[in-house]
Amino acid sequence: MQIYRLENVIQPYAWGSKTAIAQMIGQPNPDQQPQAEMWMGTHPKGPSKVVDGDDRIPLQQLIDRQPIDILGRYVVGRFGHSLPFLFKVLAAAKPLSIQAHPNKRQAIKGFDRENREGKALDAPDRNYRDNNHKPEIICALTPFWGLNGFRPTANAVDLLMPVCPHDLNDAFQDLKTCQGKGPKGFFEAMMTLCADRRKAAAQEVLYKARPLADTSPPYRWMVDLARAYPADMGVLSPALLNLVCLEPGQAMYLHAGQLHAYLDGVGIELMANSDNVLRGGLTPKHVDVPELLDVVRFEESSIKILDPRPVGPVASGYDCPAEEFSLTVIRPPKDLPYVSPSVRSVEMLLCTDGEGRIEDSGQGVRLTMKKGDSFLIPASLRSYAIGGNVKVYKAAVPLPHQ
Repeated sequence: MQIYRLENVIQPYAWGSKTAIAQMIGQPNPDQQPQAEMWMGTHPKGPSKVVDGDDRIPLQQLIDRQPIDILGRYVVGRFGHSLPFLFKVLAAAKPLSIQAHPNKRQAIKGFDRENREGKALDAPDRNYRDNNHKPEIICALTPFWGLNGFRPTANAVDLLMPVCPHDLNDAFQDLKTCQGKGPKGFFEAMMTLCADRRKAAAQEVLYKARPLADTSPPYRWMVDLARAYPADMGVLSPALLNLVCLEPGQAMYLHAGQLHAYLDGVGIELMANSDNVLRGGLTPKHVDVPELLDVVRFEESSIKILDPRPVGPVASGYDCPAEEFSLTVIRPPKDLPYVSPSVRSVEMLLCTDGEGRIEDSGQGVRLTMKKGDSFLIPASLRSYAIGGNVKVYKAAVPLPHQ
């Protein structure tokens, strides 16, 4: 077995940055098209290829040839001949949609239903593109703004008080007096406001929030969202959801059903191998509010910011309950290389800063490593070492004893 370089697919979603991913991987973007996500994995929508001499082999094809050697015996036994995670660089120059991801049961049910309906996998109105759930972790590379989970109701009421549009007064009074269905009732009223009133209500929010924009970040984001999406009631989301700014190196974990939106910044995203997204607004893509309402967990929550904790002399890991993936950051000092454990699952590496080298400890083969490079480390490789002035993020499948 050997260490393989990866060639990855870049997704050109409209909200993407025109510069961030191009600068990271050192490849020009002459057409100045948005580059939203770089995918590292086997998902059919954007599969990676491994570099083997002059050949470019689809990663899934390599796995199918040698599943145990590439994935490891535990991963094959637990997940079959499939890489269970999807590793991404996400570069948001504009806000992403208000969204949530289904749990496993919901994903299987929704995928089967849309298959029976005859919807093509790439149909624009399709919600479920696979039958998997999508827990995920996002780790900031730059200051990273996002919305994640519902605020305490009392806090939401205080923020909504000066900006709530007239058409949502009844729902707001129910929220304020703890009548009705709590945050679900207000969110449902907000997202199902009739089309002929939606634009006027969103503009009313803009008019009311603009004078408050310098007093509090939620109001500043309401103004920004209303300017970007002038007929979308998702502009009120910063009042209902927890607003967070991750500093570089900080992360947060999102369970199934957690309503969220990423607003601005560049980050590492690691998730179960799925592309199932239920959207409610702030997007030109397909929106399905009833399906989203069935998936979302309408519970008050607080944001748990994850800082990496040491897992060795030169590596730190993020607390993550998912069985499909773990995330580690490696920063070897000048005189102390990172040496991998000899017992591992399949791993992917992404260098986000600096220059260095990665060496197969068994065969002595050394590859250069620089910002933007990514690698596949087969489970059967005896061990490897990373040295130099580099910062590397490692995605892996946690083994049961780890």
